[in-house]
Amino acid sequence: MELRHLAGFVAVAEELHFGRAAARLHMSQSPLSQQIRLLERDLGVALFERSTRSVQLTAAGNAFLDSAREVLASASVARRAAQAAGRGEIGRITLGFAGVSSAVTLPALTRAAAVELPGVEMVLHGPKYSGETVGKIAEGAVDVGFATVSNSRGLAARLVRRDRLMVALSDVHPLAGRSEIALGELAGERFVAFPAARGSEVRELFVRSCLESGFSPAIVQEAPDSFSLLSLIGAGVGIALVVEAAQTIRLDHVVFVPLEGEAPVLPVSLVWREADESAVLRAVLDLAEEVLPTPD
Repeated sequence: MELRHLAGFVAVAEELHFGRAAARLHMSQSPLSQQIRLLERDLGVALFERSTRSVQLTAAGNAFLDSAREVLASASVARRAAQAAGRGEIGRITLGFAGVSSAVTLPALTRAAAVELPGVEMVLHGPKYSGETVGKIAEGAVDVGFATVSNSRGLAARLVRRDRLMVALSDVHPLAGRSEIALGELAGERFVAFPAARGSEVRELFVRSCLESGFSPAIVQEAPDSFSLLSLIGAGVGIALVVEAAQTIRLDHVVFVPLEGEAPVLPVSLVWREADESAVLRAVLDLAEEVLPTPD
């Protein structure tokens, strides 16, 4: 039993005329009659009563009609699902993100995907540090993600944001009212920072920038995430160099001041495995190019 035989049967059953059914199926009448005979032989029953003047369904034909329609409908649904999956319109993607920089880029992509790719299930995976995201992508636990490092072998990346460093300090700090602060002015300050052991790219950039400005920063306390870091700053424990996206976290008693001159920049990229050729990943990457274009 073939789907084309079922389609021919349904057409004849609905038209009750072989000529009209053949025209509807864009075929000649003779092959259609042959299909019906093959189907009847396969089933072992007559589906139609034929005469020179009319075509009528037999009792077996009537009993078979609804089931034949259901099979054709199911086949059509399966065909459309397979084609949609082949275009990347149906599937599952694990999207990794880390830190406050992702908090700026992530919603633009997920909201667009909800509208443009409603058949794609997007599962979010959020380790605290960028290096962890890259590791998860490299090992295959995450399909694509936002990260500030992408030098692992076998990974591809596209820049989506440049996040400048700025100073975060307590609102009662003597420098809190300034419009800009030169990095060298912070040489005698007490700093809070992310843990060195966790591979924080923000910490590495902060320490490197201070050393290039002629001093080694005095780090008095570490914090595991941006919220905790800013809470320490608001409590007066110390100051910090943070990415500008940290301003999305609004806490009382914390102010942000730009650095004077050309501030150090942390690049944020969309990272994925080069060898991953899945259609759903390509659809997400194409959408990301529209909503998160590479900055000039």
